[in-house]
Amino acid sequence: MHLEDYEVGKKVEIGHWTFAAEDIIRFAEKYDPQRFHLSEEAGRAGPFKGLAASGWHSCAIWMKLMIAFQVRMAKERMAAGLPVGRAGPSPGFTDLKWRHPVMAGDTLTYFAEALEARPSASRPGWGLVKALNTAVNQRGEEALRFTSTVFVETRPQG
Repeated sequence: MHLEDYEVGKKVEIGHWTFAAEDIIRFAEKYDPQRFHLSEEAGRAGPFKGLAASGWHSCAIWMKLMIAFQVRMAKERMAAGLPVGRAGPSPGFTDLKWRHPVMAGDTLTYFAEALEARPSASRPGWGLVKALNTAVNQRGEEALRFTSTVFVETRPQG
């Protein structure tokens, strides 16, 4: 989408993901080898009283689902004969919070809500979209929250 296509205040579901025990362990072995992420037994003895996914795992799944969402949106726009804008780099994120642990078997549903969409003061032809990103488990508990910013192409004039 182009900068002008973002609706401030609109919340969209970008996807959902079930965290299987073997995936939690595989991710932890590679990226976050804390005991309570590495085995069911250690998880039961740990602070979450069960096998818990790394918070970084829940963030990595957000990125996976966001990319898939963007690809779906681009295909839908092309099929409808609408122009597709490019997304650029992200200057980063703020306010990352892991509010509830993600346990083996939990399913998170991920959402994004545009908070701001404005032209860039330093990059002609580009704008910045600031979004609140959240993930909620099957019990309705918010597990993840952060604010992201990304450069997005503006619609060409003419």
